[in-house]
Amino acid sequence: MAKPQEKVSFRERLKQIGQVFSFTAKQDKWFVPLVIAAVAIPVAVTVLVVLLTGGWVWIPVGILFTMLAVLIVLNLRSNTAMMNVAEGQPGAAASLMENMRGDWRVRPAASSTTQFDMVHVVIGRPGVILLAEGDPQRVRGLLGQEKKRLSKVIGNAPLYDYVIGTEEGQLPVRKLRSTMLRLPRNLTGKDVNALDKRLGALMSRPQMPKGAIPKNMRPSKGAFRQQRPR
Repeated sequence: MAKPQEKVSFRERLKQIGQVFSFTAKQDKWFVPLVIAAVAIPVAVTVLVVLLTGGWVWIPVGILFTMLAVLIVLNLRSNTAMMNVAEGQPGAAASLMENMRGDWRVRPAASSTTQFDMVHVVIGRPGVILLAEGDPQRVRGLLGQEKKRLSKVIGNAPLYDYVIGTEEGQLPVRKLRSTMLRLPRNLTGKDVNALDKRLGALMSRPQMPKGAIPKNMRPSKGAFRQQRPR
């Protein structure tokens, strides 16, 4: 289910902005020069307007425009920096989906291997979305297994699958958000809730190995007998 947004105090908000500012400055060499430009240009324009018109009322307007320009630069460059860091990191796609706005139900690493190949299952208004990360050859097999397993419960819900990566035919992490937002809204909110419950029930079942159960793993005949109270 979508997590309700927690209220953040003004002090905590300023602390978060400071952390993002510091992180972006370390990752992006152009960030600080762009912030300086975002401050200098509105200040210079404000000073020029005040000198020409004599209207001191333009000073608070200039301050607001300066703050807005800095926040725009911070938002754009911090997103780019985070995408650069997330590129190639295991679980990056699931983490980005969990932090996206909207009703996205994310089940990270629904299928995985010891080599850090994984398939994340996402449920949203577009339908069911499979995001595969890892070696392209191995994750194709994981995708096929997951499609076969989910086909038992998703009914007519649309199913999308993507392999995350930078090679041809793959979806780069930096384009994940825009790609998800462009998908059509095929399901209603009730459909999403119902589908989420069915998939939750499916994934909570332990998967037994195929084939006959070895004799040494079979329960004894009296294992399921209820003991009567004396």
